[in-house]
Amino acid sequence: MHKGVDVSVDAMLEDLRTLVEIESPSRDRDALRASATAVAAVIESRLGGQAVLVESDAGPHVHWSAGGAPAVLILGHHDTVFPLGTLGRRPFKVADGHATGPGVFDMLGGLVQAIHGLAALDDRSGVEILVTADEEVGSRSSRALIEERALACGAVLVCEGAAESGALKTGRKGCGTFEVSVAGRASHAGLEPAAGVNALIEAAHQVLDIAALGRPDLGTTVTPTVASAGTLDNVVPAEATVIVDVRVESAEEKERIEAAFAALAPHLDEAKITVRGAVGRPPMPESAAAGLFAVAQRLLPGIEGRAVGGGSDGNFTAALGVPTLDGLGAVGGGAHADHEYLVIGAMAERANLVAGLVKAIQQA
Repeated sequence: MHKGVDVSVDAMLEDLRTLVEIESPSRDRDALRASATAVAAVIESRLGGQAVLVESDAGPHVHWSAGGAPAVLILGHHDTVFPLGTLGRRPFKVADGHATGPGVFDMLGGLVQAIHGLAALDDRSGVEILVTADEEVGSRSSRALIEERALACGAVLVCEGAAESGALKTGRKGCGTFEVSVAGRASHAGLEPAAGVNALIEAAHQVLDIAALGRPDLGTTVTPTVASAGTLDNVVPAEATVIVDVRVESAEEKERIEAAFAALAPHLDEAKITVRGAVGRPPMPESAAAGLFAVAQRLLPGIEGRAVGGGSDGNFTAALGVPTLDGLGAVGGGAHADHEYLVIGAMAERANLVAGLVKAIQQA
């Protein structure tokens, strides 16, 4: 284990409370502006310099640079999946070795740990921090900026929550969402059922066709998740919609799945199908993490690496060939759930790990 930097858990919890108590649901631009301002203030108070708010359609991203030739990008997001009002029901709390509250694990705890780890370094030259406002909803407004800074820096440390048992995330599936819309024709279900084109029946055919695209042996999952159809119980439905979650491990499977969705054909005469969506996050191959993970293993012997199904902004940077290590954030669990929690006893170790990785990258 490398010699650790000196961080204060109490100070980290103080900053974590500040960020958690400013709710930041994705797509709520007013809330995200307040959150971005708070993130910038924490960065500036701990690291000095100026954290710049980068305006976007999704809300402000936060960018900070220590100066010098770019060498490493600390990547995270400040948006959360929880609607306004969640804090009133589930306030920030510290008890029994855990911190709880909306966003503590995904991923405000990881941001705070990284900032405090950096604050304890004497030399922060070449370090950049980018905290985006739309990771939970696809990163459409931030992707170009993420890719630009990743390419400029040449190494990326993603402070998303750790995998189970504190493991780092060395690979991620590519992921995307497809929306399949069916157009039929309405008619009276009792008087003239045959005069209609039943969009719900067509959608049922499509669900079975879509589910059959999965290849679990290749790591490809295709999961219909939300469906809607119809208006009244005595009307043949004229419209139906199916939402599908897709996860893939390879670029080849990404291409196969996208082609298969584009080729979906109706089973009923006169039904029409429209498909929107794509595998928006490319797979993060384990090869992208190999070098940085080896450094992490030297810094923290016994730490494990794991490929996971969920995506992050690290998918984008790894797909560019930029060395990327993910899961460096909080140890805990319950992402997107009411039981979300962070393990306080691991905070200093994770802050140290980020600091050690930054130092190793600077010296490489």
